[in-house]
Amino acid sequence: MAATVQAQAPPRGIPYVRDVSPPGWVERMPVWASTGALLVVLIGISAYLRSHYITGQFWEDEAITTGIASHSLTAIPGVLRHDGSPPLFYLLLHIWMRLFGSSEAATHSLPLLFGLLTIPVGMWAGWSLFGRRAGVYAAVLFAFSTFLTAYAQETRMYELMGLLGLVATASFIHGFVYRRRRYLILFSVAEALMLYTHAWGMFFGAGAVIALIAVWRACPVPERRALVRDGVMAFVGAGVLFLPWVPNFLYQASHTGAPWAPPPRFGAPVLLSRDLLGGDRITVALVLAIVIGLAPLFTRARRRSREAAQMWALIVLPFATLLLAWLASQITPAFISRYFAPILASILLLAAWGAARSGIVGFVAILLSLVFVVHLSSYAPQNKSDMRGVAGEMAPLLHQGDLVVVSQPDSTPLAWYYLPTGLRYATTLGSVSDPRYMNWVYALKRLRAAQPTATFSPVLASLRAGQQLLYVRPLTEGAQNWKASWTQLVRRRSAQWGALLQEEVGRGVLREVAWAPHNYRGASILADSAVLYERVK
Repeated sequence: MAATVQAQAPPRGIPYVRDVSPPGWVERMPVWASTGALLVVLIGISAYLRSHYITGQFWEDEAITTGIASHSLTAIPGVLRHDGSPPLFYLLLHIWMRLFGSSEAATHSLPLLFGLLTIPVGMWAGWSLFGRRAGVYAAVLFAFSTFLTAYAQETRMYELMGLLGLVATASFIHGFVYRRRRYLILFSVAEALMLYTHAWGMFFGAGAVIALIAVWRACPVPERRALVRDGVMAFVGAGVLFLPWVPNFLYQASHTGAPWAPPPRFGAPVLLSRDLLGGDRITVALVLAIVIGLAPLFTRARRRSREAAQMWALIVLPFATLLLAWLASQITPAFISRYFAPILASILLLAAWGAARSGIVGFVAILLSLVFVVHLSSYAPQNKSDMRGVAGEMAPLLHQGDLVVVSQPDSTPLAWYYLPTGLRYATTLGSVSDPRYMNWVYALKRLRAAQPTATFSPVLASLRAGQQLLYVRPLTEGAQNWKASWTQLVRRRSAQWGALLQEEVGRGVLREVAWAPHNYRGASILADSAVLYERVK
């Protein structure tokens, strides 16, 4: 049993909190042994929970990612000019697929690896910044993070962003708050890698600049000039490392867009609590530990301490990053909870630090945050789409040269991934030469201009008598996800093309052969249906 002792008297106005210490047999173990054993246990449990649905089927973003990564290393940057993403994760995934294959389980294993690495790195960050207990708490929080569990089984870059955000956050505190200048290089490299991984690397970098202002205000006056000099060097260094991608970035910024989400409103706190931390009860437990543990840093005697600067940096960094992303998303939507990965580290490190300082309250808060998770694996969706089932029914009926028409253009790579090889592809935009990626260059403008009657005729004309057309369209009954400009137009074009196909059936040009799915199990992100037609004359 853990023993409780009276904590050191806090400043006036701060309540006493009883401390908690580990059992005696743990204290008698060598630090390396107890730490190593804990890490092995945490990584093992986390790996088990985060691989529960590792064979789960893709949704469209995962198929797009895998399709882009299936190109050669030299071709990937050029393909991404039409997609809008930076290249790092795709290059790493390409190498990974060459080694382990392109199945769902194989590609999910790469983000799983990044997610598991946050556990030892989180322990290092918490231990090196706040002490051993905070390091242990940080490792526990990262091991049981619902966010990391969900996206460890998704072939996207969010786990990598979470890991890089952790390294960047820890090195930021080491380098700028505690003036350990060797960490400035690590911060520059981590920030540059974030820029090469996801657009939110820019928001994080800008948020770090604002957090540096908070550090500057709290640091002694004689150190401020050196702090500014180091800040300029660190951020300019990250920018220099990013320079090779700048031409592509400028092209993407001026030509590509993904208008599939409406501008965000004022639900950011709900998204943080529900999607980043796992729910309101977990959030309340961790906030309570933070408030009790860090309250002394708000007293007059501690306001100018390095600990106070550290606290404000960890508070300002995620807040500023979110605010900048929210403001930018009023113009171009980019405020989705899965993009929050870079700020997870600062929140969990702050929680671990506060819990380590708040004695038994912090211990209980960490324990409750685990209890409230309950079934951690349930945070990872099992059925993201139903395309694997649709393709399973249709594949035996398809032949070389048959045409697949996908009415939601960005779902074409998903159909390509699950359907047999040797098929031709088209969308409501027209024929598709490479179905492995989505061309987002002026996509909304092109879809508006693609009038169904004009686009449909050449697609139908490309079929000879006896060839088949598989029409794949999204199930759009859940109107909640179909309010943005792109998705509304996709829904309209899908209905229009469906009506044109039925007209051809009525004229005797086409006949229906089959439809799917017959056994629809639901899809948490995107569902599709399909009808197979044969050209009669």
